[in-house]
Parts: sequence; structure tokens; C-alpha cells
Amino acid sequence: MSDTYADDVNVRHQWKVLAERKLIRSWFMSTNISIKDFVFLVSLMDLTILASIDDDLDSSEVAALCFLCRDVLSKKGLKKVKDGKDLFKQLDEKDLLSNSCFLYQLLRIIKREDLLSRLQGDVTQTDSIPIVTDYREMLYNLYEDVIEKNLKKMKYLLGDNGVGRGQIELCTTALDVFSLMEDSGLLSRQRLDKLQEILKECDSQLVNTVQKYINAGGYASQTPSIGPQDSPSFSMGNPREAPPAVSPSVPCMTRYSEPGAAQSLVSDSDLIVAATSVLHPDFYTLRNNPRGTCLVINNEHFTGGDLRNRRGTRVDEESLRQVFGKLGFQVVVHSDLTADAIRRVLEDLGKKSFYKADVLVVCVLSHGENECVFGTDGKKVSLRDLRMPFTSAGAPTLAGKPKLFFIQACQGSTYQKGALPCPPRPQDEEARRTSMSLEVDAGALPAELVAEEADFLMGMATVEECISFRNISTGSIYIQELCKQLLVSAKRKDDLLTTLTRVNREVSKGDYLRHKQMPQPKYTLTKKLVLTEMETETEMEMLKN
Repeated sequence: MSDTYADDVNVRHQWKVLAERKLIRSWFMSTNISIKDFVFLVSLMDLTILASIDDDLDSSEVAALCFLCRDVLSKKGLKKVKDGKDLFKQLDEKDLLSNSCFLYQLLRIIKREDLLSRLQGDVTQTDSIPIVTDYREMLYNLYEDVIEKNLKKMKYLLGDNGVGRGQIELCTTALDVFSLMEDSGLLSRQRLDKLQEILKECDSQLVNTVQKYINAGGYASQTPSIGPQDSPSFSMGNPREAPPAVSPSVPCMTRYSEPGAAQSLVSDSDLIVAATSVLHPDFYTLRNNPRGTCLVINNEHFTGGDLRNRRGTRVDEESLRQVFGKLGFQVVVHSDLTADAIRRVLEDLGKKSFYKADVLVVCVLSHGENECVFGTDGKKVSLRDLRMPFTSAGAPTLAGKPKLFFIQACQGSTYQKGALPCPPRPQDEEARRTSMSLEVDAGALPAELVAEEADFLMGMATVEECISFRNISTGSIYIQELCKQLLVSAKRKDDLLTTLTRVNREVSKGDYLRHKQMPQPKYTLTKKLVLTEMETETEMEMLKN
């Protein structure tokens, strides 16, 4: 590179700014820089990105990445790795960083979705880039579920299989144990019997993780391919199958079932294990306790505009608190917030780390109008303002995780009628009292979602332009039915969209002041979400001990 560009501090600063804004192409077109120097700058940008990723990885995460790379890097080389930069250097030497897909897979598996947004370029799987095998991902998931007590037992039992005690004592994690078993010939994609024998003495759930992997076809379907010279073999899946195109916003997913594994098909209920120990591409993973935050914004008393107080909304608040508490969430309630206060609460929540959270839930109970909800001061908060703090850009540690919004508000001032309206019937006294207890939460809130905002769900109390109802004694029709069906689904292990379909059906059956109400979920979820009741504190302590 010429001295003019290399020594000019202003140009270096300009390069940094432009690179961060992804305007390098336009800068290249507007300067006299050569193609050779341009390529050098692009490589410099890549090194800067890798360095920033390395800075945010701790030693245990680097060790986990090294384990996931055992199929593509030599054992001798991996022993020299001290930090992320050492690992990235070896991957680059094997030309595994020419495409971001492999690194994308690695970061996704270790649950560092917050770092994925830094990767640039193509993340499409190609024949020249290996995949992290289901076998190795399964072992990593085992490692995450192994508690200290079971690790000690695994090390003890490994000694009964001819492995030297000196080598065993050097193992500080389950990944070290798995690596030692592989080096000793006791563990491979084709040999899982010794691993299962050891795990049987530790935890039956760990055995189930291995068995699910075997049943899904990974045990037989992953035939290793011959890689470059001096490189270990790695799995390429089915070489005849065209690799799927993957957009930069979607992680490269490995497959549990390849063509020819039809005998391994299981029902959706059998795949609920994805919520515990085995990652399955069809299900969101739930492994944390608590599972995440459930924020409830409950506006009851209004001081601005002509908005009436929302009697009965405290019943909804308590129902949400109890139900999401049972489902394993930490419930946080904010009452009677102005428009600015709503934005501030959401922005503060979005700035927090969701690294140890699986799901975010936000419930807004208020009056609303077209594309907004109201603060208690009568001022509007747009739907976009509700979502933006939690997008992948706004909250990187929520990337790839479901974000659920449940909005109790009308979407207009129109009363919805049934397709075949019945003539008025004489009402008894009980029906008369019920009708007198119903109120409406006037306001419109169209659940517009843009394609880039993946993993959002907006559960609306009613369809656009129509009114929703709230009983001043028993709470809103929609929220009460939602809470009821969430508990039913927790026992049945139904996915969330199945739950919301039942909510639609049950709410739409009712007659409310001789009118109808039809809830409407809209979503950009990319997987199924199954919410089951969290184990009791006693059960959790038993698992830890």
C-alpha cells in the first residue's frame, strides 16, 4: 500500500467510519485508490471485525469453539490456541473464513447471537465450507447440561475404561472429557455406546439427548468427506443435495435428518426435547431459569384527553403475573405510565443483556388508536416504538430469540358482527348484568411487522378497525382467554400458534353486547415455541444436586 494512504491519519479515520457504515463501495468509487489497495483495506476490515469478536469471547467460549472445530483443525494446532485470534488465524489458513457461514455456525451454537450481526458478507453454505456436524453440536449441548456432580462421576467412570488417571484429572469440563474419549478411541460418530454407558450412571436426561440424536438419523447419515490435505475429515451432508441459500439474518442450520433417514421421523410432540437439551431447527430452545422477562404495562387511570379509566384491568394484570410466573418468567409490572415513561421503560429494558434469557414477553394493557397505544397522559406511543428497542440491532443478545407482544386494545371504533346475525333474544337478569359490565378499549393498533424484524409475535385483542371488550369485574375477554389457553397448552405441550388459534376460536364464539370479537396474531417467528410450566424450586434443587 502506498505511503500516502498508509501514513495519512485522516484517511485511516475516514476508512474506519466508512467501514462501520458499510459505505466502502461508494468510497472506492469516489477515490483514486487502486484495486490492490482496496482489497487490502477490505482484509483490514475483516481483521478488525474478528478482533472485536475475540475481545468479547471469554476463555470458556474459546475452548468451546476449539472443540467444535476438532473436525476441521488438527489436534496439534488446536493445542496452540490461547485466544480467539489464534483460532481465527488457523481457520483462515484453512480458508474457512473466506465465507462467514462457518464462523456464523460456531457463534450460533455457543449462543452468542449478539456477535452474529458483526459478520459481513455471504453466509450461504457452499461445498468448500464444512458444516459443524450434528454429532459435535450434540456433544456441545451435552456439555451445557452437565452439572459439576455429573462431571466428577463421568471422570471416575472414564477411569474404568482404561484411560490414565493423569489424563483424566486434566479434564476440567465435559468438553475435555469428550475430547479425551475421542483421542482414546472411545467416542466417535459411529461409536456412542461407551458415552451412553457413562451417562446412564449420571443423568437419564443426558442419555435421552444422545438417543434423540441417534433417532434423528445423525448417527448413520453423516458420512465424512475427505477435506484438504493435512486436514481431518468433516461432514458435508449429502453431496448431491444443493445447499440451501441462507440470508445474512438467518443462521446456517445443520440438519438432523438427511435424505434416506425416513425411518427416523417423529411427531411434533417427540421434538419438544428441543426446549431442553437438543437444538432442533424447528423449535426455539428453552434452557434458562428464569426463561426471561415478562413486562406488563398496565394503564388504568388516565388524566389526559377524553380517555376513561379502564376498570377491571387489574384482574388482567394479576392473571398475567400468575400465568407467566408458572411458565418460568420473571414478571415485572409497571402501572399508569405516560407515553414518555412507556418509551423509557422499553428502552431501558432493551439495553439489558438477554444472554441468559430465552424469550421476551411484553404485555400492554391500555387504550389505543390507529398504530399506537396511549399513555395515561393521552399521548401516543407508536407500535414501532414498542418493538424497536428489541430488534436484532437494538438488542443483539435477543437475536434469534422469540419476542412476544400481547396488546389489549381496540383496533378501531367499529363493532364486529357475525356473518349470520341472530335476532335479539330476551335476556335474563344475569345476561343483562353481564352486558352492563362490558366496556371497550377504543383505539386502533395494526400489527404491522417488517420482514427484517424476525422472531416477533404481536398478539392483538381484535382485528383491525374493530373494538375489543373488557369486563369491569373479570377482566378483558382476550387476556383472560389467553391466560387460560397458555396453561392448557403448557400441559399439552402445544406450540404457541396452536394456542393462539384456540384463543381465536373461543373468543370468537362469544356474544358481547350482541357483537363479536375476533383476536388476531401476526408474527415473524421462524420456529415453533412451546411454553411449559417451569419445574418447582424443589425439583430444580434436585436437578442441581
